[in-house]
Amino acid sequence: MNLKFSYKLSLYLTALVLTVSLLGCDLDETQEVVTLSNLVWEDNFDVDGAPDASKWAFEIGDGTAQGIPGWGNNELQYYTDRPENVSVENGVLKITARQESFEGSGYTSARLITKGLFQQKYGRFEARVKLPTGQGLWPAFWLLGDDSNGDIWPQIGEIDVMEYLGDEPTQIFGTIHGPQYSGGESISKEYVLDADRFDTGFHIFGIEWTPNVINFYVDDKLYQTLKPADVEEETNGEGEWVFDDREFYMILNMAVGGNLPGPPNADTMFPQTMYVDYVRVYN
Repeated sequence: MNLKFSYKLSLYLTALVLTVSLLGCDLDETQEVVTLSNLVWEDNFDVDGAPDASKWAFEIGDGTAQGIPGWGNNELQYYTDRPENVSVENGVLKITARQESFEGSGYTSARLITKGLFQQKYGRFEARVKLPTGQGLWPAFWLLGDDSNGDIWPQIGEIDVMEYLGDEPTQIFGTIHGPQYSGGESISKEYVLDADRFDTGFHIFGIEWTPNVINFYVDDKLYQTLKPADVEEETNGEGEWVFDDREFYMILNMAVGGNLPGPPNADTMFPQTMYVDYVRVYN
């Protein structure tokens, strides 16, 4: 059976919320598992060329025009919409980082967003991705809260479904950011593959998000559950749960350098590509 079809079929279930005691995923407390049934948005990247403009927009530049030089993280890339950096080929979205002099930057890459095109509060958000490798590479699949009311980050909230450092090919991170728990003080947990690497094959990264729970998954394996009580505990009561009052939009990007991964080194080979097989959203 076709992998995409069989996986989609497996999620067409009656909406159900149940509480189970999870074994073997390094979680100590009873977890709330959410099964969602209704596919409301997807991109299978079936048409070669540029990404579908009805689904994705581009953020261009080095962050200066947006008022956050280096995209707020001292990143080194300039994001473009050129086919050299972003294209759809043979059913896969390719986001490619290149080492080249461009508009004052030493690297180029791409950053795609659904802001203003598709935004949703709650549901399952997932992407099937194959990741690159190399020091200084920082690809991610993440969500940001709508800021149309004038709120700014971190008040709008951020959910990092998957962040990955290219020099650590066996692990990814799932993270949330909000008031009093952002940047280096974010609430995060790593997931480590057993006898495998994220740069040698595709894996599914997802969250299931309800008013009071965000579950993080890799290949349908739950490895982290976060609730308002976790924010309160991690911030000594000073943090605010900001994941119940606005819609969020999706972002796919690959940064180069920055505060978290550090710069590329002599062993980092370019170009490097992040491959995305599909992105799907359920409610």
